[in-house]
Amino acid sequence: MAQLSTFAGQTLAERYRCIRQQSVRLCADLTAEDMMVQSMPDASPAKWHLAHTTWFFEQFVLGHDPHYRPREPAWHYLFNSYYQSVGPMHARPQRGLLSRPSLEEVLAWRRHVDEVVCERLLREDGGAPTALVELGLQHEQQHQELLLTDIQHALWSNPLLPAYLRAAPQVTASVSMPLQFLPGREGVLEIGHAGDGFAFDNETPRHRTWLAPHALANRLVTNEEYAAFVHDGGYHEPSLWLSDAWATVQREGWERPLYWQPDLSSAFSLAGVRALDPAAPVCHVSYYEADAFARWAGARLPTEAEWEVAAAALPVEGNLLDGTPRPAQAATGQGLAQMYGDAWEWTASPYIAYPGFRPLPGSLGEYNGKFMCGQWVLRGGSCATPRNHVRASYRNFFSPQARWQFAGLRLARDR
Repeated sequence: MAQLSTFAGQTLAERYRCIRQQSVRLCADLTAEDMMVQSMPDASPAKWHLAHTTWFFEQFVLGHDPHYRPREPAWHYLFNSYYQSVGPMHARPQRGLLSRPSLEEVLAWRRHVDEVVCERLLREDGGAPTALVELGLQHEQQHQELLLTDIQHALWSNPLLPAYLRAAPQVTASVSMPLQFLPGREGVLEIGHAGDGFAFDNETPRHRTWLAPHALANRLVTNEEYAAFVHDGGYHEPSLWLSDAWATVQREGWERPLYWQPDLSSAFSLAGVRALDPAAPVCHVSYYEADAFARWAGARLPTEAEWEVAAAALPVEGNLLDGTPRPAQAATGQGLAQMYGDAWEWTASPYIAYPGFRPLPGSLGEYNGKFMCGQWVLRGGSCATPRNHVRASYRNFFSPQARWQFAGLRLARDR
């Protein structure tokens, strides 16, 4: 048998099965009606996520086999996301109108594609392009987090505020480590993928950058600290906000983080409305809100280079997705805490190409590079990020007004 890529002792075929099954398990407690809901244009129905990730493997992995025939060619129009070079696609804001194919048909399609991909992975002649399978699995893990964020927003949009995690324990108040600013490395340093293991094209090439003297907060900003910003009138003080940010606050009527209740002591979560742990990281804030809070606190957001240089010296440990998303936790220990997991960390860096960046060849070049305009970089993963999916060089990105992701912030200062 041909030598296959491994991860923690698993063959690529075994990893494929585990990751694909995890997506279905995340939907196990949802009804078919739940999985049809598209609560806003930026979100997608759970059924669409399951179908789109299957389309990805059929289009880019099985599409290399001249003998393979798509199960339902018309579905490629429905479940293409943004790959213009592949063909036209159904309008993103209208994904919630796709009552057909049914959920049962989508799940049957997944099983069919999985059977064919695994059969090719196990063939002695290397019947599947393993690099594309790996990319497809990383893509699937991105959609697992999107599944959870979109499910939370859909359920929050329901006046009944139903819970996704029905047996989750109640949040108990905890004590976070005192806030400290720790000096970061300075001078000419390297960031970007170091060449070991998988990385997306936007993490390359590794290159030198200059870091001025700076310090990073030892933990994420807490609910209690963010509540002080709200109580101090932060959402009503234009001097704290960027121009576009202030216009957004006024237009949208923002008064507090997304999902916080008016009492500022409880919030809607995947477990329903629960009391906020004052010491846990604030979550579901936009770049605009993170930047305004940092100004109010007499600090700033870290650059992605400052963050990466610090994180590269640490193991990937923290409150990440291990089957079901756990609530964010208070920081403990010494040194830099919560660099991975709990909440994605907004940085002060726009999402642009690294020097010498080259997108993937062909249609897959549309995966990341075409979005390098008007987006901001987040680092570190969240409680909804699969544990084996994040690394120090990983660059997440969203528009600055996005709030429905598991995003928080860490403060930084110049020295």
